[in-house]
Amino acid sequence: MTAERETLRIGFIPLADAASLFIAVDKGFAAQEGLEIELVQEVSWSNVRDKLNIGMFDAAHLLAPIAVASSLGLGHVKTPIVAPYNLAMNGNAITVSPSLHAAMNARLEGDALDPLATARALARVVADRRAAQAEPLTFGMTFPFSGHNYQLRYWMAAGGVDPDEDVRLVVLPPPYMVGSLAQGHVDGFCVGAPWNSVAVDLGVGHILHFSVELFTRYAEKSLAMRERFALEHPHVVAALLRALHRAAGFVAEADPHEVAAILARPDRVGVDAQVILRTLQGRLKVSPGGATRENARYLLLGQEGAERPDPTQAAWLYAQMARWGQAPVSPAFLDAAKAVFRADLFDAALPAVAAPPPSADAIGAVCGPAFDDRDIAAYLAAFPIRRAP
Repeated sequence: MTAERETLRIGFIPLADAASLFIAVDKGFAAQEGLEIELVQEVSWSNVRDKLNIGMFDAAHLLAPIAVASSLGLGHVKTPIVAPYNLAMNGNAITVSPSLHAAMNARLEGDALDPLATARALARVVADRRAAQAEPLTFGMTFPFSGHNYQLRYWMAAGGVDPDEDVRLVVLPPPYMVGSLAQGHVDGFCVGAPWNSVAVDLGVGHILHFSVELFTRYAEKSLAMRERFALEHPHVVAALLRALHRAAGFVAEADPHEVAAILARPDRVGVDAQVILRTLQGRLKVSPGGATRENARYLLLGQEGAERPDPTQAAWLYAQMARWGQAPVSPAFLDAAKAVFRADLFDAALPAVAAPPPSADAIGAVCGPAFDDRDIAAYLAAFPIRRAP
């Protein structure tokens, strides 16, 4: 480690998928790489994005789609961003209020664990409310350029619900989701852990689906930094990636109670350690009555090659932006999106870490066409609902 730059300010949102970042600092892995890191907690993704873009943060725990959108100049000032490390894959869930849960169950035809069956049940509830001249249902998501937005939209559209016409989608910071559901401001939401579990524990929500039940592998959070910073400080970037890799290994191998206790601190995630423990183990209580559901792939931090950024994942994020009218369909945009996920920087820092084997479908969506990043137009044409930019 050289002394060219040693002190970093890194922004984060209090979520379990920032675990490797917390552990890298709190267990001394960053310090062992010669890095002094100040972790700065923020409440909203727009704050994190803006402070990263203008240089108030050197790096950030960031929604992967924001890294792509910022680099493409979508929704804000264009700022080239690189994402050389995946902090997390998967980890979100869709949660609804007890009243909406009951209404959907009453109109359910099929298995409640089948996302297509629940999406169709939602469509029937939407039709019932329209016939009764009731207000549209409102769902919370964390940011327009977010997996939460795209996962909600994908699920709804699969059941025949137009997310731009049939319901309201509103932006809420993750820590505000539960309160908004409890107060009736929203009827459901999609958010990362542990906030779905907090809603269930308080009796104000039912978890319908884990995001891994919609998409097998989904790039959720990136370690993001300005491209210029990465170019000017390559040794610092490499040291940070090594520290994060060691932290991810610690999360996988250490006593999960110790990891949960670290994340539970008020200056980290700030919720009960038992809730975080269930998150790390992929064993979530899904209803206030105590029913649980398990999925070992609920949140992937370092497992299964989840750390290494995959440009195909960035291409898929861009395709969702194009599908929902946030971006034009453009070969230049596609190439720029894929260039955000810098597997080359990861490989340079961690040459001994093997890349995951290639897959015929890198996303593994529950329905719809397999994703081929060589033909975005054909992929988008397969969907019945699409917004033109």
